Amino acid sequence: MSESITPLIPSEGLNVLHLFYELNYGAWELLSPEEKSQRKQAFINLIQEAKGKEKTQVSTISMIGRADLGIMIIAPDLHEVNALEKKIQRALGPDVLTLTYSYYSLTELSEYTQTEPQYREMLIQKENMTEGSPEFEQKLKAFQERYNSYTLFRLYPNLPDWEFFCFYPMSKRRNEGQNWYAQDQETRHEMMIGHGMIGRKYAGKIQQVISGSVGLDDWEWGVTLFAHNPVEVKAILYEMRFDKVSRKYGEFGEFFTGMPLPLNLIFERLGL
Repeated sequence: MSESITPLIPSEGLNVLHLFYELNYGAWELLSPEEKSQRKQAFINLIQEAKGKEKTQVSTISMIGRADLGIMIIAPDLHEVNALEKKIQRALGPDVLTLTYSYYSLTELSEYTQTEPQYREMLIQKENMTEGSPEFEQKLKAFQERYNSYTLFRLYPNLPDWEFFCFYPMSKRRNEGQNWYAQDQETRHEMMIGHGMIGRKYAGKIQQVISGSVGLDDWEWGVTLFAHNPVEVKAILYEMRFDKVSRKYGEFGEFFTGMPLPLNLIFERLGL
């Protein structure tokens, strides 16, 4: 970036940008074989250079159905993200890539994450444990370790090298009789605990990146799921739709699915 531009870094979390492109084969075929080779290598170099920057992650995805190429960027400086987005648009030549959908959000902590005081109260009230007892302190220490690990992952996630990718935006309903935000915080928190219990059943099968987009894009959250098998994505989303949080209050946008692959393999798959 130009030294005259001050980095625009969130005070908490990282920028997340999802980009989905269609390939214009007519524009691609206007290029000479030498230009095609140069363009493909320049694109690969661009992504590698971006990945080499501190805290910057880029996943390239061979999309299924709704797009040809997907790119997910996580980085601290919004100027760097924006500059990379513009370079990607031009990487294969004029009009070769057409952006069909994009989504911008920020990694964030959930307001429904159980806090240490809440966990202490739960141990005392629901598990009838004595505060200060060895068993109480052991459980509290384990909770603190889980909380620290969870907080770090929510704000600064590492994109896994897993075989399947799914992204969708979502919001909570505000309809009459189904207004999530008309519920008090304690009620919402209790419902989200049950919702989260379903997700924990898929530990090791699903890794998710949930990023907030209130005031940044059309929905309230962007949800990115990585899995070793598409069946697991199907299973967790099917099960969660029976949970009250999704059944009564969930609104979902379009789903984008694909397989994270190196760019050279995506080029080969696209016939470039």
